[in-house]
Amino acid sequence: MAPSLPKRPCCGAIGGGGDSVAASTSASDAPPPDPIDRLLEHLITLSDSSPSPDLSFSLSLDRILGSAASEAEEGLAIDRVLRLGSAIVDAGTRAARRRASRHNSASWPLAPDLTIKVFSMLDTQSLCHAAAACSMFNKCAADPLCYANIDLTSAVPKVNNTVVGTMIQRAGKNLQSLKLGILPCPTLSTGPSRPMAYSIGNAFDTSVLSWNDKRSRKGRDSSSVLTRACLQTLDGVAGALLRSLHLYNIDRMDSTPLCVALSACKSLLDLEIIGLHVELKQILDSISANCHLLERLFFESSKSDRDDSLNTSTCVDLVSGCPHLTSLSLRGFKLHDNKIRVLVKGFRNLKFIDFSSSYATTGAFLRNVGNGGSCPSLEVLILRDCLHLKEAEVSRFLFAVLAGDCKLLKYLDISNCYGLAAEEDWYDRCNGQSIPISRILEERPNLHLVAEFPPEGSFIENERMIESEENGFISGLQSTSQTSDSLFRSSMESSYNSDQSSGNEDDHGVHFAVYEESSVYESSDEVEFIG
Repeated sequence: MAPSLPKRPCCGAIGGGGDSVAASTSASDAPPPDPIDRLLEHLITLSDSSPSPDLSFSLSLDRILGSAASEAEEGLAIDRVLRLGSAIVDAGTRAARRRASRHNSASWPLAPDLTIKVFSMLDTQSLCHAAAACSMFNKCAADPLCYANIDLTSAVPKVNNTVVGTMIQRAGKNLQSLKLGILPCPTLSTGPSRPMAYSIGNAFDTSVLSWNDKRSRKGRDSSSVLTRACLQTLDGVAGALLRSLHLYNIDRMDSTPLCVALSACKSLLDLEIIGLHVELKQILDSISANCHLLERLFFESSKSDRDDSLNTSTCVDLVSGCPHLTSLSLRGFKLHDNKIRVLVKGFRNLKFIDFSSSYATTGAFLRNVGNGGSCPSLEVLILRDCLHLKEAEVSRFLFAVLAGDCKLLKYLDISNCYGLAAEEDWYDRCNGQSIPISRILEERPNLHLVAEFPPEGSFIENERMIESEENGFISGLQSTSQTSDSLFRSSMESSYNSDQSSGNEDDHGVHFAVYEESSVYESSDEVEFIG
């Protein structure tokens, strides 16, 4: 039988050699140190140990450059030193930012979800400032909840389509409200019914701007201007859940892209359009077809428009398409009494009505408002600066209010910088002598009545009246001229003619009750400038 061979000793039995073998194996597997790491370590230790590192670097560089064989090599060495120094500075800056971000994250008392909640309460400009503070804030500010209410309005152009599209895409389905455009300077016009239309091409009072705004305005009017494509990103999830849309003085916006955007906003509750070069009828048709939940509509014509496109069928469609409307403002348009009557009788829940600067209405529709049937919930009625508004109609309405109609009415504005029109001839202006203002103040103390008229005996300059009619009676609402002792009626009559067919040719088939004498008001008082 063959002798058995001795067992081979295990690795751990030879004087603990197993640990040393494992250590040598791990050491051999470790990557060699990077020469860049060694270089940076030497530089860092040198800056601590050397009393004057700047002088040491300068002397070393001079010695290296002195040993260069030619000027070309010397220049190449200088370029390399500059690139190396710049790379070290950039690396140090990034490291400092990362360290600061870690410090901010550790010291910031709020959790990320609470930070996002706080940021969602900021306005858009403040949110952008917070996002630029540090990387942690930037990450929180990028959350879709922070862009639920986007407000990019300003007094001067500052944003373009790209900025708007990026923010809408960030918001996604969380988008609740969107405000875009140029707001007019508050010092340029005053009054509760001041025109808000503004054009980039118009003269702009830069004295009210800060130095930074003046500097940023240079060269920005072309690159920071919204165009007809600014609402293109609403065609999707963002537009489907949008609740509020406000557009101000976007010169390059027209009816077609706005109608496309409205067709995507099925859940819209609040719509405000000011100073856009769009057609009233086309926009109202789009609203009637798509925005069935709308509760507030504010639509003001642009300065250059003289929109007479509205017809009765569009009013009927608006009433049937937007049954929840409680606030209606159509300012600066040519609205005839028969069309306004369709609106006020159709919208039973109206609380706010504003037909300021409507230069076709005579006020005959007020008989339907004050008869106890229409607008029982009316709280605010504004008919400021309506050129053809008759004193007799206003007086009749106020006597109806004294008799008990419009019990919830709290605010009424019948001011007119030209005075109210006389019953027989609208060229003759009245300053409210027949209006029972004192009785209203005594018997309805809860009603705030605004009735501002020119001083008694003042007259209007002919050219001023003609200019107001040419411009849709918008641009001439800022002041009242006190010049002549009489109105040159013959000159006025040569510039105007009766417009008996305008606005009345589409009355057939309307199923709203109207007064029989309404046709008389429409045919005798709807005039149009043709000179």
